[in-house]
Formats: sequence, C-alpha cells, structure tokens
Amino acid sequence: MTSPRMPRLIAALIRHAAYEQPEGVPSAHLPYPLTAQGVLQASLLGDTLAERVLAGELRLAPTIHSSSLRRAWQTATLLAEALHRRLGVAFEVDQHDALAERGLGAFANLSVSAIEALVASDPRYSPLPPGWKADSYVRVPAIGAETLDEAGQRVAAHIEAALTALEAAAAALPPDPPLVQLFIGHGAALRHAALRFGVLGRTDLPRLSMHYARPVLLERTAPRTYRHHSGEWKLRRPTAEPTD
Repeated sequence: MTSPRMPRLIAALIRHAAYEQPEGVPSAHLPYPLTAQGVLQASLLGDTLAERVLAGELRLAPTIHSSSLRRAWQTATLLAEALHRRLGVAFEVDQHDALAERGLGAFANLSVSAIEALVASDPRYSPLPPGWKADSYVRVPAIGAETLDEAGQRVAAHIEAALTALEAAAAALPPDPPLVQLFIGHGAALRHAALRFGVLGRTDLPRLSMHYARPVLLERTAPRTYRHHSGEWKLRRPTAEPTD
C-alpha cells in the first residue's frame, strides 16, 4: 500500500515594504515606520498572494511570521488585512526577534560615518575595514552586535523550525497546492539565511538584493534543504551601497 504524499512546504522570504530610513544610516534596528509607498506595497503584496491562492497555485499558513522591528510588523499587518479582504480568512501576525535584521549593539541608529569615527577613536580597536557594512563577517565592537552571517544563521534556524512545526499541521492536507509559510523580515538577513540553505552562494550576496514586499519562495525538499521555487531576487547596481 502506497502512503499518501505529504504536501509540499514553501518558505516565502519577504523583505518589508519601503520605510523611512535616514540617509547614511544602516538599517539594522531602526524604529521607523513605512512610507506611504510602503503601505501601498504591503497591500499590493496581499492582492498578489490572494490571486495565487484563488488560482489554486498556493495555499497559505494562517500565521504570518514577522520580525519584531516596526517596518516588518507593519508590512505583515497590512498584508494580513489585505488577505482577509480578498480571501475572507483571518491571518494572525506573530512577531519574532529571531527574524530581525543584523544587530549593531550600541552603534544602532548611528550613521555609517559616525560608527566609523567612534571605532577609529577607540584605542582598543582597529578601524573598521572599507565596505564593512556589507561584509558578512565584520562585527562592530559593541555588546550585542552581530555579523551578517550570524544574523542569517539566526533567521535560517527560525525558518527551519517553523517549517518543521508546519509538517504536522500539513499531514492531513492533499499534496497540492503547496503550503506556504510567510516570513516578513529584512533583506540582508534573509539573503544570508538563503545562503545557509544553499540557495545562494557567497558570490551571489554582493550582486543580489531583495525587492521591497516581493516574495522569494523557497521549497523545502528535506530538513535544512531548500530549492528556489519562484520569485526574483533584485539585481544590485555595481556601485550601489547596500541599504538592508
């Protein structure tokens, strides 16, 4: 007797919508809300996902996992409202510190130039290297600060745990369409999580970013193993400075 196939599980990695980021300040743990454009982007994301559900392409898990930073939570909340309008189904937003962007400790919310000046003036430390903000392995010398690689590991662990938990709920479902868990987070941490899953390589990180409020779907093929399902990464201009 052939056992029924388990439904396919997909992690939808979604960078928050456009927000009020001060110029020259790393995204990190900034507390600012979405712009008017970002509010629209989040609502349109709900319409886009609802269309895919109604077309029978996807089904959505009822809880949206969101970073606890304001811009991600606001994106998730607007997305849940749009999905409810279109599908008539209530979606819960569940906030998680584990999905936050890379932390900078005491240097959070300072400009790049201010961070560099403070580190250079401290006799205990060497100056930060050029391009440190986008370097996967640089950690600013502050309590609670992380490297981008560490942030990606943290986010990947949360995603894997969430999809493992979703397996039990999915066991009674038919195999298609795939069941999608939505994760609203931050571009750099999500890309480094994709690196952990083997979906991106090290050489991809400098040239790729993520569009605001546009999902990249990764299908889970085995524990801690994913493949790209759909959705486009954003190609970074060669001279562009990473913002998230």
